[in-house]
Amino acid sequence: MQNVLILNGGMEYGESKGKLNLAFCEIMQKELENLGKKVQLTHIAQGYDTKAEVEKWKWADCVILQFPGWWMGEPWIVKKYFDEAIGPDAEGVLFASDGRSRGDINKRYGSGGLCTGKAMMLSTTWNAPLYAFNEVGEFFDGRGVDEVFAHIYKIFAFLGFTRFLPSFMANDVHKNPNFPKWERDLKSHITENFG
Repeated sequence: MQNVLILNGGMEYGESKGKLNLAFCEIMQKELENLGKKVQLTHIAQGYDTKAEVEKWKWADCVILQFPGWWMGEPWIVKKYFDEAIGPDAEGVLFASDGRSRGDINKRYGSGGLCTGKAMMLSTTWNAPLYAFNEVGEFFDGRGVDEVFAHIYKIFAFLGFTRFLPSFMANDVHKNPNFPKWERDLKSHITENFG
């Protein structure tokens, strides 16, 4: 994985100024470049050109998606980005179809992706504590963050991505902030998965 695209889905909202997610993107970029990787960044809230985004996805061996967890999901700009950047300009480049044809609608839905061999990694920030995700009986009932974002993984699977790297999550970002620990953990996570 030499070419890495980082998508920053952080944005200003209420008391949050998007600084933590931006900092995580910068940490990842620096660590990846230290490992000899080429990195491109898209800051979704700053706007983007859909044709340029499709070219970035085509270039990338791995896409890292960084965003805060808001109301049990991703910020609306992340969904908007997927709707626009992986829209008409991506057809024929990132996916050929939904896998079926009008002549044979029984073929496998979701098998028309053209990104076979590519990898993705999810990195999120939450005010929710870790135990809320991992312990049965707590808020997410032991489902973990990856199940909370199963729909995100399906977007990448639809495009043909075949490698799903372990996700990274920072918790208690407002109630119990610990940036030095998150920075250390994120650097280690990048080294372990890209080194």
